[in-house]
Amino acid sequence: MDLFSGTLKNSEFSPLAERMRPRQLNDVVGQQHLLGQGKILERLIEKDQLTSVIFWGPPGTGKTSLAKVVANTTRCEFVAFSAVLQGVKHVREITAKAKQDRVYHGKRTLLFIDEIHRFNKAQQDALLPWVESGDIILIGATTENPSFEVNSALLSRSRVFVLEPLKAGEIRALLERAIAMDHILKQRNLIVDEDALDLLAHQAHGDARIALNALEVAFNATDQNRLSKELICDALQKTPLLYDKGAEEHYNVISAFIKSMRGSDPDAATYWLARMIEAGEDPMFIARRIVIFAAEDIGNADPCALQIAISAQQAVQFVGMPEGRLPLAQAAIYLASAPKSNAVYKAIDKALYEVCQSGALPVPKHLRNAPTKLMKDLDYGKDYQYAHQQAENIVTHSHLPEELQDQNFYFPSDNGHEKQIAERLIKWQEKRNQLARSKKKQD
Repeated sequence: MDLFSGTLKNSEFSPLAERMRPRQLNDVVGQQHLLGQGKILERLIEKDQLTSVIFWGPPGTGKTSLAKVVANTTRCEFVAFSAVLQGVKHVREITAKAKQDRVYHGKRTLLFIDEIHRFNKAQQDALLPWVESGDIILIGATTENPSFEVNSALLSRSRVFVLEPLKAGEIRALLERAIAMDHILKQRNLIVDEDALDLLAHQAHGDARIALNALEVAFNATDQNRLSKELICDALQKTPLLYDKGAEEHYNVISAFIKSMRGSDPDAATYWLARMIEAGEDPMFIARRIVIFAAEDIGNADPCALQIAISAQQAVQFVGMPEGRLPLAQAAIYLASAPKSNAVYKAIDKALYEVCQSGALPVPKHLRNAPTKLMKDLDYGKDYQYAHQQAENIVTHSHLPEELQDQNFYFPSDNGHEKQIAERLIKWQEKRNQLARSKKKQD
């Protein structure tokens, strides 16, 4: 028995989601960017020319269903395999038979591995020689980003197809098909209210399995032939947010949060913050990102930004959650609404690059410390101008190594407080040049 052979269509012992799995390509709902007329995956399946592929997408988007369609249409030997239930020993048995079928019978083998991200590096490495030799054509399904979870060697020999969450209209079409075609639902002449169908289609959040499972729960929970919105609400309960703190969606949401603040959109920043809080993200992780953002994307355009970010971090640590959501939200909204500048970020990175290129350049003698007579005799500290003893605190000598006399690292923006800083630096430079010219005339 494999992943597919143990379940008969319309078996009363199978869940509704399993009974409604598509068997042919035209039964598949959604993924038109891959399966629409003339699209690449549609052509490969129709022509039975599928090469090694990875189906990557959230739960309930049809990865296993597509594999079942391939199983029903291919002329290849199709073998389904679970990375959760089976191991390398079984892979070797499959690949040995696949080699025999190819060499002696000229028959290809398609190996479908569900949840391929569950395989560790050694298990994935065991597949590589067989994929390279053409003894097997791999179809892997994963909810995790294959860039992180699939070996690069295996990934380079596979085409990745990204499955998108189903649209509400597509899920509704699936629900209507189930109501019209499933023999168990038809036994009671099931009727589902329009608003209940709409609610179910939207609250599934792109996951067909959630929608079909909730429909079945509601059906089993009543002896009536009509399902109301209230009954569907009870069946849905609360759908856990798609958010794995160690994987792809974690990075997607925090990226959206940072980019919303950078884009000066406090509404979006608040929304993505709420998504992370509701999904159980570590509030200290959020606070750290806020602190980094304050220095990286605002900097001296609003010097208060970093103070507010640090205060939010300390407040969350002090009061804990759920009250900690308030200082986090206050900081996120303030930072999103603040003037932006990455001048500090660019300045330190440019300086670090210069240090890597030029190495440890000597400190100019006039800036060196001279605590001993010898050092003073070597002119350490000589010609140093004490700023507080100069007019307007302006000094004419440089503070950079001789090789970098004309180098600039910090370029203030025209935003917020940095506009004033830029004007001040220009004024100081003009005064410095004026003093230097005067000194040169005197000499």
